[in-house]
Amino acid sequence: MKAQESPKHKQGARARTRKTRPLFTFGLNKERDYFVENLSMLLAGGMPILGVLDAIVKETRSRRMKTIIASLKANIESGSSLWKALAESRLFPKHAVSLIRLGEESGKLTDNLKVVAIEQEKDRVFKSKLRSAMMYPVFVLSLTAIIGVGIAWFILPKLATVFAQLNIKLPLMTKILIGAGTFLGVHGRFVIPAGIIGILLLFFFTFSFSKTKFVGQFLLFFLPGVNGLIKEIEIARFGYLLGTLLEAGLPITHALDSLASATEISPYRKLYAHIRDSVEDGNSIQKSFAAFRTTSSLIPAPIQQLIVAGEQSGTLAQILIKIGQTFSEKADITTKNLTVILEPILLVIVWLGVVAVALAVILPIYSLVGGFNADHGTP
Repeated sequence: MKAQESPKHKQGARARTRKTRPLFTFGLNKERDYFVENLSMLLAGGMPILGVLDAIVKETRSRRMKTIIASLKANIESGSSLWKALAESRLFPKHAVSLIRLGEESGKLTDNLKVVAIEQEKDRVFKSKLRSAMMYPVFVLSLTAIIGVGIAWFILPKLATVFAQLNIKLPLMTKILIGAGTFLGVHGRFVIPAGIIGILLLFFFTFSFSKTKFVGQFLLFFLPGVNGLIKEIEIARFGYLLGTLLEAGLPITHALDSLASATEISPYRKLYAHIRDSVEDGNSIQKSFAAFRTTSSLIPAPIQQLIVAGEQSGTLAQILIKIGQTFSEKADITTKNLTVILEPILLVIVWLGVVAVALAVILPIYSLVGGFNADHGTP
């Protein structure tokens, strides 16, 4: 018969349960990188894991990170392994936990922790490349929109009052401008904030919300220049991450599953999941590529041939890492070129807006002067 647990034992179990609940880890990228780098270094120096956690928590400023480390320590003290404690904390993605588990079981924990630290840094670099490429056009267009709203809200109502007093036939462009100015003069304090909130919500649901951001990804895939950059970044991630995981000893199906969970681009996630399922069924990567309808549009044919050659020669991990390095360099060049290409396009967009407003203001004045000369005779 099972012995009855004492109240003290039950209380300790409840305390451990509270400590091991998944904690909120969003926004802890820097703290997470600092944690894994120091964990690897101190363990390599021969310190015990509990001493390492005590040393790291003293240098940690974030309260959330301190709570997570305290939870890790409590789990390890109660007999849990490091990888299980990290899995429960959800501080690292699945593939990183898999690497740490593999390192613990094979006696190469410090080496695999270094791989995790490098991989986390690479993943952040890949994401920042796309953000930096889009930052300039978003900034210019946002600034243009703010100036346009300011003109429409504060200047157009006054112009509308002036033009309404003129007994002349106004061009259509001016009528639209006057109508917008009159409307904003009356309802601007309600319409402008509502419009800004609506645009922010539209942007959030198009590019950030997990269930609908595939729409934004679909739109980006059709933007010239941007679609090429996305492909280069994703192929670089594919090559580097998959090659690193395979080189560290992770089974290919687990590595592909980790790759599918790491990417945010829906078409590539579907491709990786397909390759994982196909390989799990006993097929080669070559057959897996051929069975997926849009493989060629996501991964160029020469890269597919390189991967197939690596699979057949037993050097798949090394070739994948080389592909990752090559496409990472290409993405750097494309990021710089994209800014240069977008600059004249943005200037044309801004110029068209300025010309439209200028014509709407100047044409009525020109008509008024022409009518005045016709009434009084031209000298």
